[in-house]
Order: sequence, then C-alpha cells, then structure tokens
Amino acid sequence: MANKTIQLKGRIFMTFNIKAVTGLHIGGSETGIEIGGVDKVVIRDPITNRPYIPGSSLKGKVRSLLEKYLGLPLNRPIGNTYIHSCGKGDEKKYPDCHVCQIFGVPGEVDFATPTRLVVRDVHLREESAKELIEKARTDLPYTEIKTEVSIDRVTSAANPRRIERVPAGAVFGPAELVYSIYEGTDDKGNGIADPNKDVERLRILVKGLQLLEDDYLGGLGSRGSGKVQLEGITVSVRQGEKYLEKPQEVGKYNSLAELIGDLDNLVQRIKQAFGLA
Repeated sequence: MANKTIQLKGRIFMTFNIKAVTGLHIGGSETGIEIGGVDKVVIRDPITNRPYIPGSSLKGKVRSLLEKYLGLPLNRPIGNTYIHSCGKGDEKKYPDCHVCQIFGVPGEVDFATPTRLVVRDVHLREESAKELIEKARTDLPYTEIKTEVSIDRVTSAANPRRIERVPAGAVFGPAELVYSIYEGTDDKGNGIADPNKDVERLRILVKGLQLLEDDYLGGLGSRGSGKVQLEGITVSVRQGEKYLEKPQEVGKYNSLAELIGDLDNLVQRIKQAFGLA
C-alpha cells in the first residue's frame, strides 16, 4: 500500500474538567529531589510549580483500559511494559482494531493511517490552585503527604514511606481531547479511512472514559488514590470547508453519565455536521 490518499474531514473536540475524588499521584522525576523526605513525588509544571496531568498519562491509561476490556493481545514492548499494537502481518485486522485506529500504531507498518486522538496536558484550575494555597494549607505547595506503612510479615517491623498526592477535591482543566476524522483510499481505490467509522468509534473512546472513572488515574490506585470524575463536558466540531469558522457545539453535559445517556443522539448530530447523515 505504497500510495495512499488521506484527507482530513474535520475534528471533534471534547473538553472537560477532571476532579480528583481521592488523592491523585502521578509521579514525576525524583532525581536530585529531596523535599521533606518524600519517597514518591508528583509531576509539576517547571514554571508554575503546580502539579498537572500529562496528556500521555491520560491517553495511556484510557488505551490500557480499553485493551483489557476488549481482550487484545499485549504484543509490543514499550520500556518495561507491553501494549497492544497491530504490526507486520496484521493488515487485515487493522481496519477493525478500534484501539489502533484511535490511539495509533508504530510508523514502520505501511498500512497505518494517522492517529485519530490527541490528548493535551491538563493543568490545575486557577481557582483550585488558589484554594489549595489559601485554605487547605497543604504539607507542600498544592500537595499533601500521605504516609504509608508496610509491615514485615516475619518481624512485624514497620517500614513507612511518604507519598506526595494532590488532595481530593482538586480540579484540573480544561482537558482537551482532539479526535480527527479522515477519509482515504489506497492506490487501487480501496477505502482505508472511513469518516462514518471514525465517528462511530467515538463510542469506544467514551467507553474508555467510563472505564477510567470506574478505575483510577496515576499510581497507587489499589490503595485508594486516583479516583477521578469528569465534569462540565463540551463536544464541538470543526469540519472541512468551514474549518476556520467558530467550532460548532454539538453537546454539553454536566457529567459523563449524562453524555452516555445522549450518546446515540450525539453521534447522529456529529454525522449531520460532517454531512454523513
């Protein structure tokens, strides 16, 4: 499939706030950092010193949850972990692989189409940062220290460690997911990117966000950290010929549950905006 024609038909934008329902720990570099004896620090913006949620953490977590939900083989090493990815020999599987179509595949496969999903970094909201500094009086700027203790099963000796977390109630946002819609053919005229299918796959992305709310973001989730809630969701589109115009809002929701309840209608409105229905 050496010769391909790919046309961007437009983009779907989903923005929302992420509320930490329990303390949130997304680890940062601990090289050269010794802040009050903290064993695990959070990632911070080097300019504002405020904690933030990297887009890579949010995107990677949703991808991981969908891979497990869909029962996909974890066949590609990334550092010390494995993810699912269609590769050489998977040309027939790739068109129907929701995860690879949405989140992307390695560039060395010649049948790959562009990654649909872009996930931005999510910064601490100004009002939340102000509240943490002025009212919460946290152990460190914007964060709390949670002490955990492991007990030696033989000697009963306690081994404490100190974990830095963003306190429950903190709000990050606006998060922005940018989802591209493509149309394309190969050199034989066969379809390799279908805008109808791209819009329908938005259902899979929403399912991934629901899986996230039911799971956790960041580390230490099995010990209580990282439960999050999505709030104030807005969905809008920019399409082809009208791309330079103001984005067209197609849905506004207080919660993810509210969006899911309207998902069929939302998908239909998006198709209408792109001239697909």
